[in-house]
Amino acid sequence: MRQYTGIYTSLIVLFMAGCVTKAEKKEDLKSLPVARIIAKDTILHRAYVADIQAVQNVEIRARVNGFLDKIYVDEGQEVKKGQLLFGINDAEYRAELSKAKAVLSSLTAESKSAALELERVKLLTEKKVIAASELEVANAKLAAARAKIDEAQSAVANAEMRLSYTSIRAPFDGIIDRIPLKKGSLINEGTLLTTVSDNKEIYAYFNVSETEYLHYQKAQHKGNANSDQVQLVLADGTDYQLPGKIETMESEFEANTGSIAFRARFPNPAKLLKHGASGKVKLSNDIDSAVIIPQKAVFEMQDKNYVFVVDQQGIVKMRNFVPQTRFAHYYIVQSGLRPGEHIVCEGVRNIRDGMQIAPRSVAMDSLLSL
Repeated sequence: MRQYTGIYTSLIVLFMAGCVTKAEKKEDLKSLPVARIIAKDTILHRAYVADIQAVQNVEIRARVNGFLDKIYVDEGQEVKKGQLLFGINDAEYRAELSKAKAVLSSLTAESKSAALELERVKLLTEKKVIAASELEVANAKLAAARAKIDEAQSAVANAEMRLSYTSIRAPFDGIIDRIPLKKGSLINEGTLLTTVSDNKEIYAYFNVSETEYLHYQKAQHKGNANSDQVQLVLADGTDYQLPGKIETMESEFEANTGSIAFRARFPNPAKLLKHGASGKVKLSNDIDSAVIIPQKAVFEMQDKNYVFVVDQQGIVKMRNFVPQTRFAHYYIVQSGLRPGEHIVCEGVRNIRDGMQIAPRSVAMDSLLSL
């Protein structure tokens, strides 16, 4: 009897020792967050560096030589189309106009004299007092006089035009830029006087990749009403309140960068945006049933992307996948991973292929919303 009692006692001790060993092993397993891969519709936002330009931005240059007599506006002032901006001393050009008009008057008088002479010669020719050749000479003299009048009229028009260039006016409604010259400065033809910018609306030029261009075109073909809508991020990181619209794009890709330029127009009623400002344009794309995983779940090896897939026993296996695109804290998967599979979401640097872990289930949505 004592012999059986000893055997039972030994078995119980061995059983309890085995349980303790299994418990200790389970406690030794790393507890890591594991999430189930899901597919969901999402909107992607990409930011592109933008070159902001006024719809109209024109340099105002002198078209004649002279001294700058008058400056009628100040830097930063709003002006209206046709408003007088600068005045160049016009005494020389008024004198040229007076001279041209005097020459025209003289030639007009000569033309009248030639016309009277033609009438006289015509009468004498009809009476056969003089030869018919004299009539041809008189006609030629009148034609030459009239040609000189045309030339003189052209000279008068040119002098009037040059005189008008001494009064420089705004070509459209806008804002005056810096005025580098001061009153009394001697200026030459082509000298820059200032710049006028029409900032009621602005253009934002930005370059996108060929992939993004194709996404945009596909959205257009699907009739997505919001595919043309873009947002502007200002230099301080804040969003511009008014949305813009893509108007046009270039006809070919740049050979060096593989990108193509887009142009968007933004309203600017408060005149907040200025010509030459900097910012970023955010372009949005809708993606249906996108497979999304958090960036912390991914590690790179030999220029390839991997995750650890977890099976039902908690065994992790390395899995290579191909990303479609990468954002701040997540990847969109092109191939290699399927919805329903479980992956380690954090701590991937501390485990190895084939290792067993203690999975701690977390929701993928909670990770993607971070």
